[in-house]
Amino acid sequence: MNKNLQYFMRESAKAESIVSVPGIESIKDEHGEVVPFEVKKLSRKSVQEIFAKYETQEIVYDANKKPYVVDGEVVCRTKTDHARAVRHLIVEALQYPNLKDPALMDFFNCYDITDMPLLVFPQADEYAQVVDVVMRTLGLRGASDEQDREVSDAKNS
Repeated sequence: MNKNLQYFMRESAKAESIVSVPGIESIKDEHGEVVPFEVKKLSRKSVQEIFAKYETQEIVYDANKKPYVVDGEVVCRTKTDHARAVRHLIVEALQYPNLKDPALMDFFNCYDITDMPLLVFPQADEYAQVVDVVMRTLGLRGASDEQDREVSDAKNS
């Protein structure tokens, strides 16, 4: 086998493609058809950057309220606001509906994009379905065989 780095120089590795995936049952068009979503397949780097925005460092204290120190350094714990990070991820990944659209944000009287998924998909089951669709499309969550086939079919069409 020829050891050629050209094999790894794929344009597709640099692109964040947009795929059409099945929408959720509660949102249908005028013909009664489920409205499909368009999801940008964010790179792993983009996903990590979104989650990093919601990380905070917190000093760890002992029972006497003194900071733990190991090898001369204060011990810190990293906390991530996963719920807000996931909502931001949904906003960035969903291209249709575009949750950053000014008209849509005005309709919901919303000024923080991370609140938009909760407003546009207010029912717990709707929100859970949207999270599932986006996470599976991004490859961040497994799926049942039937759901996996649906998403694969949508990606390949």
